[in-house]
Amino acid sequence: MVLGVDACKKGWVGVSGELRGYFGRTIDEVVAAAAQDGSLDVVGIDIPVGMPATGARQADVLARRMVGRRASSVFSTPVRDAVAAATYAEALEVSLRLTGKGISRQSYALAQRILEVDAWAPTAGCPVIEVHPEVCFATMAGHSLEHPKSTWAGIEERRRLLASVGLLMPADIGAAGEYGAVDDVLDAAAVAWTTGRYAEGKAVAYPDPPEVLGEGVTAAIWV
Repeated sequence: MVLGVDACKKGWVGVSGELRGYFGRTIDEVVAAAAQDGSLDVVGIDIPVGMPATGARQADVLARRMVGRRASSVFSTPVRDAVAAATYAEALEVSLRLTGKGISRQSYALAQRILEVDAWAPTAGCPVIEVHPEVCFATMAGHSLEHPKSTWAGIEERRRLLASVGLLMPADIGAAGEYGAVDDVLDAAAVAWTTGRYAEGKAVAYPDPPEVLGEGVTAAIWV
């Protein structure tokens, strides 16, 4: 059993390879909810897993290339000290000092999510991989997507792609559909697709091999 997880406004939504949906206020809660239906072999998550000490991660650079016109959907992962900063102003100063570049407010807004996953992943009891939904969809399509996921056309484009790889999204997706937005659920399903590929030994890492960030930390976006 595999689980794809995506952040939503109220917490986290998960979609299993069997297309059952779950919700949790925390990453631990959504994974625990899914685990009630069976032991999890792999968890894929749309959040950075592995923060750099300085500079950019190769995973983010390569992911932006893969999604083409959707490159803005791939945020640069902030350095660890910037993620840990108490305020955006402090994070900006730290990032400029360590990398020579600033940090966007969108990237800093992910800080608590990144730290949550960073603390949880070593206790997961199964492999935890980083997956970016737009990279998944671009891989399914063979090209960058035409429409943003926030539009009706974008939702339909992504539903069609999921169906093309055998993921026919049901009308009732459980708690994920109750608490998550439509695009959150579709993103989690795309993550579940790649997570299933990982479990079968078919997924590819970007970069390959994963980048060593120091102190035993590695980073890669899988698809």
